[in-house]
Amino acid sequence: MTQVTEASYPTKALQKFLTCLNGASNPLILDLGPVVGSNVTFFGEQLGCRIRVEDVAADIDRHVKEGRLEQLPAFFASRFTQDAGSVDGILCWDILDYLDRPAAQELATALCRLLKADGCLLGLFSTAETSDQVYTKYVVVDESTLRYRTYPALRPRQRSLLNGDIIKLFKDLRVSDSFLMKSKLREMLFRKPAPRA
Repeated sequence: MTQVTEASYPTKALQKFLTCLNGASNPLILDLGPVVGSNVTFFGEQLGCRIRVEDVAADIDRHVKEGRLEQLPAFFASRFTQDAGSVDGILCWDILDYLDRPAAQELATALCRLLKADGCLLGLFSTAETSDQVYTKYVVVDESTLRYRTYPALRPRQRSLLNGDIIKLFKDLRVSDSFLMKSKLREMLFRKPAPRA
């Protein structure tokens, strides 16, 4: 049985994410993790934003249960119904670690489409090879600390993505910051370039 754990770690990218969204008026954030009430409160107070939570881990578990993992790429291609360019910021967390390459590419493409010009996406990527069957719920303690709370997953992490692989997934965005953390995660902040005039 997989052990459920909780620990706090520093974050460098979260502060940059907040700075990126600070100038936006009534920004919309898309959070791909499960609902965390204190996160909704934190971002609401910091940014005066709206948050839409779309629990992608639940989508993955449902496909595992129903034996339809091969259908995940097609599912992600049409998963988000919001207008293109309608989201200011995306909290991707580490969800791409649980997907094979085709599904990860479709999800990344969908997220790039949703993001506004000059919007930002925060992604976390494991640098450790592990097959633990747990997801991580990221709870914002403050702008420089995240609490990692694990909970059972039906699918283990897939192989770790290399830096070049991550950049290819988000080819429509540019890397604004990248931090290798002692928590064995790479934190990456992407920005969507404004279209050329």
